[in-house]
Amino acid sequence: MIYEGPELAQNAANHSALSPVSILKRVERVHPELPAQIHGRIQRNWGEVAERCKRLASALAQRGIGKGDTVALIAPNIPEALECALAVPMLGAVLNANNTRLDASTIAYILDHGNAGVLLVDTEFSELAAEAVTQSGRDLLVIDIEDSEGLGGKKIGALTYEALLAEGDPNFTYSLPDNEWDALALNYTSGTTGRPKGVVYSHRGAWTNAVNNVITWEMPHHPVYLWTLPLFHCNGWCFPWTITMLAGTHVFLRAPQANAIYNAFADHGVTHLCGAPIIMSMILDAEEKRSFPQKIKMMTAAAPPPASVIAGMEAMGISITHVYGLTEVYGPAVVCAEKPSWAALPSEDRATLKARQGVAYELQEDVLVLNPDTGEQVPWDGETLGEIVFRGNIVMKGYLKSPGETAKAFKDGWFWSGDLAVQHSDGYIEIRDRSKDIIISGGENISSIEVEKALYSHPAVRLCAVVAMPDEKWGEVPCAFVELSGKATEDELIAHAKTRLARYQRPKKVIFGELPKTTTGKIRKNELRDLVRPKSTPTNI
Repeated sequence: MIYEGPELAQNAANHSALSPVSILKRVERVHPELPAQIHGRIQRNWGEVAERCKRLASALAQRGIGKGDTVALIAPNIPEALECALAVPMLGAVLNANNTRLDASTIAYILDHGNAGVLLVDTEFSELAAEAVTQSGRDLLVIDIEDSEGLGGKKIGALTYEALLAEGDPNFTYSLPDNEWDALALNYTSGTTGRPKGVVYSHRGAWTNAVNNVITWEMPHHPVYLWTLPLFHCNGWCFPWTITMLAGTHVFLRAPQANAIYNAFADHGVTHLCGAPIIMSMILDAEEKRSFPQKIKMMTAAAPPPASVIAGMEAMGISITHVYGLTEVYGPAVVCAEKPSWAALPSEDRATLKARQGVAYELQEDVLVLNPDTGEQVPWDGETLGEIVFRGNIVMKGYLKSPGETAKAFKDGWFWSGDLAVQHSDGYIEIRDRSKDIIISGGENISSIEVEKALYSHPAVRLCAVVAMPDEKWGEVPCAFVELSGKATEDELIAHAKTRLARYQRPKKVIFGELPKTTTGKIRKNELRDLVRPKSTPTNI
């Protein structure tokens, strides 16, 4: 082979690890004067943000954080969350950004399971964090983030975030990872089958999906991106690195509210945002709207948005891109790629097509629907159900400390999602059910098992089953079907669930009666789903 000689060998000049760590260095060098962060009264350029990130990495290094160490975060969409996404990987450390809506016991489990050494926490969530640290039993360095736009709260840490930055070197030298397969982030699933699983991302995968976002969304340089998608969801679908790569502006909202969104559109010239369908409804249903001259692109996932909502957004000048993915594939990895021919269709027909999940991202190797029993492709007839599978560089490294679960997920060279779908004649995938019984409410994953467990703890509940019920505001909400062995009302059971579940997890409706069962006693959830779905919705198995 003439192409394998020593003169053609890999070396430092012609090969480097693919990693988000390389992104900030270029932006600081080329565009230090451009706006980087807007958060209320805070406005910083890329030169300032780069310095803060280097100070953060340096300060953590001085306190013993290095390769393979886990740095946990509990924070909403604030500049510090972005800085952690950029700075922690500089050390070869692993960022564990946590859902702020979790309960203390779940966060305690995550801190312990992920071997966290540091916890940075926004003071709004200090009570939650303190309880989680106590339950975890870990000796953690806790850093308080005092957000000037936040609600305040008690400080529980050894020092504040700004004090930590003051310890750091603004000229800190950092480098790419030794291996692009090194771990970069640790994200936890919703725990749909018990304890949440720790999904490990690599530098290579995060870099690939950051670039994927640019290609898939046809993003220009210097976008103005509004953070309505939580930064803790799959590391913000890798957009912290995407927007930074493009020298864009990150506009932060601690919590999405209609007036704040419209103000960002009008005052800051927002060009892009992501979020669940509930964000679209929030924008459409706002009582007070402000006009804005620019065209805006919005990427949405979770439950398929109603065609009417897509049509309404596009009438406002907000173009919708529908995507689909999971924590295990870095967030979205499937996009409903719009075909040029769709432009000539009536708006309702176009919106119906755009509500499908779609096809693989350009830098994802492949996404198919396979028969889970035979491993063969299902016919592309839009009717035959199978399981969605993924293969490529934006599939996780695996589940932390869970070799059995990892092996089960990586069967026959594919990652098996557990989501049931059909594949249409044009290759576009459309989800018809979720085999893991996940309820997606406002972009949050809810485990039906966890809701059932809470209801089962009531002495009057003999049997219960929780399914997704369509909801105009949230997309889906939990609905509980209950067989009683004693006396209880709907209000009593919802109040009982309130003591054990977060607000978004609680059932919004309770229906009493005998539950349909198989001959082996298994509850037929498919029949229950049919009872709460509109008659026009296709029946799934």
